[in-house]
Amino acid sequence: MRISSNFDSGAIEVVDLADPQNVRLRLRADNAADFRQWFHFRVLDAARTALRLVFENAGDAAYPDGWPDYRCVASYDRQTWFRIRSTHYENGQLIVEHTPERDSIYYAYFEPYSLERHLDLVARADASAFASLRSLGSTVEGRDLDMIVVGRPAPQRKSIWITARQHPGETMAEWFVEGLLERLLDPADAVARKVREQAVLYIVPNMNPDGAVHGNLRTNAAGRNLNREWREPDPVASPEVHLVRAEMQRTGCDLFLDIHGDEALPYVFFSTAEEVPGFTAESALRQARFIDSFAAVSPDFQTREGYKPGRFGEELLTLASKWVANHFGCVSLTLEMPFKDNADLPDGQFGWSGARSKRLGAAMLNPILRHLEDNQAGGCNRAAIASAQATPERTADSSVAG
Repeated sequence: MRISSNFDSGAIEVVDLADPQNVRLRLRADNAADFRQWFHFRVLDAARTALRLVFENAGDAAYPDGWPDYRCVASYDRQTWFRIRSTHYENGQLIVEHTPERDSIYYAYFEPYSLERHLDLVARADASAFASLRSLGSTVEGRDLDMIVVGRPAPQRKSIWITARQHPGETMAEWFVEGLLERLLDPADAVARKVREQAVLYIVPNMNPDGAVHGNLRTNAAGRNLNREWREPDPVASPEVHLVRAEMQRTGCDLFLDIHGDEALPYVFFSTAEEVPGFTAESALRQARFIDSFAAVSPDFQTREGYKPGRFGEELLTLASKWVANHFGCVSLTLEMPFKDNADLPDGQFGWSGARSKRLGAAMLNPILRHLEDNQAGGCNRAAIASAQATPERTADSSVAG
């Protein structure tokens, strides 16, 4: 038997393979930071062998609350990923028991989204009559930071920004973007057509390609958590945020969605902007209308469970959606999807998956259209952009652009 992880997003440390009933493994840390939880590896020559995979340092993971009720994913063909029912967490160890049917099987924390698939995605978008592909610049390690632009800028058109995978291990975020793009670029979809007529969408499917290739959970190649860099992004250590933020300031932003995954909570939910300085009653109304619109079209989404107030403390305005809400005064939300399953609509075979993430992404077009057509969605105009640029961060006493 052999275990390997020397491939795109591969990550594991092998301690001992001598006993198939006690395969000793360790979660590997991000390449330049002490975050660990993501794993992705291949087991060879173990067909019909009962395996007991023991992740000995699971208790030292970034989010140990993510292990209870979690089930590992596996695939033989790297296309269909299923859940391993016999996955449990005890005494600080994650234990996966499985008997592979074939001599090659992949195990992962969540369904991977490879660099090759990313390149295919942006190439398909660039081939569409409705979109173009732009490189915003280079990452820490020199990879392209791709942005897909859907629609043509015009004075009356709103600017919508969607970013994904600031945390590279949250691969469901790019699956979400794939589903959104497939619908958005469908010439036969009436909702997509209306969105394209009224807005320009700036979509960054993978904010952290270096971290994704390294198999990192949370950071880029320089060890930076990109979703804590938005207040003052370092052009050298966090060029990904620096480049996206600069382009956003150039285009303006009338709606922002930052797509993520949450390790512990088995729900789909938004992290909202109530705690952002300058958040007004009008801001609350526009945000509530968007959330209600999404709830109306996707039963996978809910509003009962989510982050508790005060979770981010002094870090608040270093987060993408909070900085954008503060800077532009528009509806700005972080969408979270589960690594586990959706407890409201559980799926025993697949759990939360890439396919469900894609469906959720496609459903997002409906609230986007409602937002565009709502009279109260006109708050972030070009004058507000100029004001925001003149005042980088509003205080609690300052007004929000209406």
